[in-house]
Amino acid sequence: MPKAPMWMVRAGEEGYLFDTFRTEGIVAIGWNGLGSLDSSLPKDEVRTRYVKQFPTDKPGRVGNAVAVIHKFLTVLKPGHKVTTYSPDSREYLVGTITGEPEYDPTKDYHRLRRVQWEGTVDRDDLKAASRNSLGSTLTLFQVNDETADDLEGLLTGTPVKAEQEGEEKEELEQLKEDTVGRAHELIKDKLLKLTDMEMEELVASILRAMGYKTRITPRGPDRSVDVIASPDGLGLEEPRIKAEVKHRPKERMGSQQIRSFLGGLRQGDRGLYVSTGGFSKDAGYEADRANVPLTLLNLDEIATLVVTHYEKFDMEGRVLIPLTRLYWPLD
Repeated sequence: MPKAPMWMVRAGEEGYLFDTFRTEGIVAIGWNGLGSLDSSLPKDEVRTRYVKQFPTDKPGRVGNAVAVIHKFLTVLKPGHKVTTYSPDSREYLVGTITGEPEYDPTKDYHRLRRVQWEGTVDRDDLKAASRNSLGSTLTLFQVNDETADDLEGLLTGTPVKAEQEGEEKEELEQLKEDTVGRAHELIKDKLLKLTDMEMEELVASILRAMGYKTRITPRGPDRSVDVIASPDGLGLEEPRIKAEVKHRPKERMGSQQIRSFLGGLRQGDRGLYVSTGGFSKDAGYEADRANVPLTLLNLDEIATLVVTHYEKFDMEGRVLIPLTRLYWPLD
């Protein structure tokens, strides 16, 4: 017989419903404004009702909410394991779902399921991998098998094999790398949504953050240089950087475009060619043998420069790509 899945159901913001969940033997979710929803209601109908009730929510928020509601009503079943967390006491409550969905408007969260709680597990007793996987802030998600085994093992007094020395450090390092990688891809997603003019402004913002003064050249059909940067802002002091910005995500720049750009550079210039669609190998060869120093920047490198210099971004740059700082614990 297959093992019953385990679900995490958050106990409201900052776990404020944790004690209620425990004393009343329930887990619950909100979106009270939707009223009672039958578990047989198709997902598309749940979405329709949600959009009608919350018309200003963005598509991503709508999708996440509808997915959670649908799972709670139809995917969770009696016999499935469930856990919830208290940030105050740093403990997980673990139990088994015993009932079908109910609707009770007298509760803080109107949609609930009955649960037989079996006990608590201290977060500090879990393996690092388990702590990391349970760190998601989603309202409802399925706990992976390894983490479920860890929780149930500690609950029953038969913990899974203890971590070897160094494993926790490796887990944390891997989590850090994964987080940085996901953040990098999300920043690239933001970059791709910029218009052509906004991408030029962003390149200028990066150069200003690096200490240069910039100006964007007037738009015109024959323009090959989009941004000019120099220490004095007039182009009289070196280095004098001339940048061309091609915001064409589906098009790689080739050697012909590079030669055309190089033809407009003069002695004392430094070339910067930005292409969100990347470059062909021939374009790279053309840049390497150019008589004028030339740097090619693709989307990955733009994202890296944004992160590297973001603390020195001016308001124009921060408006284009709003980011927040994430602190990570040291060893």
